Amino acid sequence: MYKFFYLLLLVSISLIAADKVQIYASKIGGGKTLVRANGDVVVLYKDYILNADDAIYNRQDKILQLFGHVKVNKGNNYQLLGNYAKLNLANKEKEFMPLYLLDQKSDLWMSAKKGKIKNNKLHIKTGMLSGCNPVDPLWKIAFSSSSYNDKTKWMNLFNARLYLYNIPIFYTPYFGYSLSKKRRSGLLIPSFGVSSDEGFYYQQPIYIAVDNWWDMEFRPQIRTLRGKGLYGTFRFVDSTHSRGEFTTGYFQEKNSYAAAHNLAHKSHYGYHLHYTNSDFINDWFNSDLSGQSGLYADIDWMNDVNFINLANNNTFQTLTSNQVLSQINMFYNTNKNYYGAYFRYYLDLSKASNASTLQNLPTLQYHHYLSGFLKNHVLYDVDLQNNTLYRQLGKNAQQTTLNAPLTLQTSLFDNYLNLSYTSHFYAQHISFSSAANPASSVNKDIYQTGKLYGQYNVFDINTALTKAYKKVTHTITVGASYTQKGASSSDGFYKIAQNECSTNPSSANCLFYNVNNIVNALQFNITQYFFNEESKQFLYDRTSQQVTYNHGTQTLGNLENEINYNITSSLNIYNDTFYNHTKSAIAKSLSTIGYHKSKISLALSYLYNNSFLNMPGTTQYTKYFTSSFTYIYNNHYRYFTSFNYDLEAGRKKSASIGFLYSKRCWDFGLSYVENTQPTLTANGQAQNIDSRYILFTIVLKPIGGSQFNYRIPQAATGT
Repeated sequence: MYKFFYLLLLVSISLIAADKVQIYASKIGGGKTLVRANGDVVVLYKDYILNADDAIYNRQDKILQLFGHVKVNKGNNYQLLGNYAKLNLANKEKEFMPLYLLDQKSDLWMSAKKGKIKNNKLHIKTGMLSGCNPVDPLWKIAFSSSSYNDKTKWMNLFNARLYLYNIPIFYTPYFGYSLSKKRRSGLLIPSFGVSSDEGFYYQQPIYIAVDNWWDMEFRPQIRTLRGKGLYGTFRFVDSTHSRGEFTTGYFQEKNSYAAAHNLAHKSHYGYHLHYTNSDFINDWFNSDLSGQSGLYADIDWMNDVNFINLANNNTFQTLTSNQVLSQINMFYNTNKNYYGAYFRYYLDLSKASNASTLQNLPTLQYHHYLSGFLKNHVLYDVDLQNNTLYRQLGKNAQQTTLNAPLTLQTSLFDNYLNLSYTSHFYAQHISFSSAANPASSVNKDIYQTGKLYGQYNVFDINTALTKAYKKVTHTITVGASYTQKGASSSDGFYKIAQNECSTNPSSANCLFYNVNNIVNALQFNITQYFFNEESKQFLYDRTSQQVTYNHGTQTLGNLENEINYNITSSLNIYNDTFYNHTKSAIAKSLSTIGYHKSKISLALSYLYNNSFLNMPGTTQYTKYFTSSFTYIYNNHYRYFTSFNYDLEAGRKKSASIGFLYSKRCWDFGLSYVENTQPTLTANGQAQNIDSRYILFTIVLKPIGGSQFNYRIPQAATGT
């Protein structure tokens, strides 16, 4: 025993002095040149731990050979297994035959005839890799040679062939991927597609990541029968509380495709900017304000809707409307005051030009928060807004609005009854510029500088009661408010437009008329809440009814009832319905049903709206149905479907059905998708294109995956 430890110590010391190698074994012997170790050999070399049955170390050549059940661990990140290993400590080379490498973080393994490591690089000849069970793996990639950099965690494969159940399905002369989650530049997973009218589709994303505060992605694409294009996205984080991204792109149609489909443009281009900053004033102006500032920008511009439709080959979740809103919101907020600026730009992609589209550039707002005195029995707040309404063709306007309510409130009977009176003061001013509206139906004399001011009163009474039962707690709030029309005065535009715009707000003369018609009205509200034993709300119900008094007559407004019922922890029903007493019909109703449990997820909704306007050029009814369903059969199979339908137009808006098969080492999905997309024709008319796809999705874990898209012949369905 003592002799064993003595020999072990001599070997360890001699190796440490030269190459920092330690050998432990059950038996160690040899001469001046060779050292032999047998039985449970353990070698410590730098950050490597090597195990083997036997070992031979040549002191002169500084070569360590390991035999039988060779196992190498490095930093608990991966293992190398083989029957033979050779470590040349002089030139820092390591050889393994055969080689089995396992990355313990990702469960990715590689098997090869021979592997050599030098300068933190692993070179492999003739092997395969997979993330599946090594015994009959579901997928594997065979290669003629490979290299792996231990520092960069990057693997290169040459002459790679992908097999599914021993069936070859794909070949590439080169394939590279990362075993690290650190961002790096390189090629991302491509996407493919086939379409009868667009041909073969291929998009290859290129990712650039140099600094940790920004990255860039280029997405060149080709559609063999349609054209080619390039999209790019620049993402950045410019501070700890701000970030943004900018996307732009260009696609050039082939002349034959543009002519065959009567497209309005042969080139499609545009951009999208998204940016948020939660302290932009202090950032940009080097100030030290104690209040909160914020900036939100979401800006879109494009020459037509196909800029979005062509961004990728799966358009199921892309734009389905011709209306695009760009906006910029800025604010500065303190405990007492709020300052805001809002820019709104509307883009109607069904029009050849938006020169006559009215824009809001900008709206400026000042708001003084609710303040009180006399123990908060007197409350007041102030809101001031200025709107700049602008367009290139047509009349423009500057409109300023002031609202200043003053409230008196108190409670009676030990806070069981709450009373309040509010006097609302308001004023509005409007001025016009530019040429008259070109529409022939517009009264040109209506655009005169206008002034409006007035006052109205609101009396409010309400009570809230709560009673606890054995398993349920019930809270009910009952209230009524009466609005009394006060004095008002108007001139110019407001006086001329008042009669027409009060009865027909959709008239062309009323484009700038946004005055609320104050009438004497009584509003009733009943709200109920029900809570279970765990103090969780399971039922909410609100009923509201307005009665209008005008020239001695009473008119019932829409009766509204809103209910939200959590029948169980998984099943929820919601409905909000408006009933029109005059028409004895439902004016609007939104109903939803949601069921969410461990294996099943179901969502149904139905929207109905009746405007009661039976006029040419107007849509009286809206009837829209949406649905989605997901079923998780087991840990491997997930089935899903969705269906959205416009009942009034008799048109299916979108639909999908498919499944996803998931295993530890791979995912495979197949789905059929239909979607309706707008486009603009050469004669300036908007039409809808029904797109139909078959989507194949495959993910090889942990390497990644791609989606193959087969597009079924499409057809135009009109406006």
